[in-house]
Amino acid sequence: MRSPTGEPTNPLLSAIDKHAISTLDSPVPVEVGENGLALDEQADRNRHGGRRRAVYVYPHEHYAFWRTVRMQAGARAPLLPGALGENLLIEGLLEPVAWIGDLLCIGEVELRIEGPRTPGHKLDAHLGFAWAGKMMRQSGFTGFLCSVARTGRLSAGAPVTVRPGDRITTIGEAHRLGRRTGHAAPF
Repeated sequence: MRSPTGEPTNPLLSAIDKHAISTLDSPVPVEVGENGLALDEQADRNRHGGRRRAVYVYPHEHYAFWRTVRMQAGARAPLLPGALGENLLIEGLLEPVAWIGDLLCIGEVELRIEGPRTPGHKLDAHLGFAWAGKMMRQSGFTGFLCSVARTGRLSAGAPVTVRPGDRITTIGEAHRLGRRTGHAAPF
């Protein structure tokens, strides 16, 4: 396995190293089944993957933060789409307004928002600095995991329409509630 800088890393069972298949320059249709996107791998289905965590969606708006943090940590290689392990990179839907149970309609596909990502040591190893997962948890820039409510095909550039669910808890609220420990340790 290689880090985003291209340097070899310690062997670690992971499928975090994602690469764009469909881009705005080349919007290739990608098949989405009940367990996620075609050609996607999920190495540890106890923590990531399976039907309730089939697709990881990440807001593009957070990439500026991660580029800055990586530069401060000494990384110089570009941070390309997929570097945070996401299957879909979207714009305009951030954690404070993404509701658990809402449906994201993209092309033929419907994804149900299930909950925030809980990053761990594999993100640290992949990004090349020991506090990456902790920063993601503390910043709340977690993105969200989705189940596939309707299979089909989607491609880059397809509009994302949100169909409201019960609207009880947002991803931001679920993230804050899930990480209450009595104290917040600094990065």
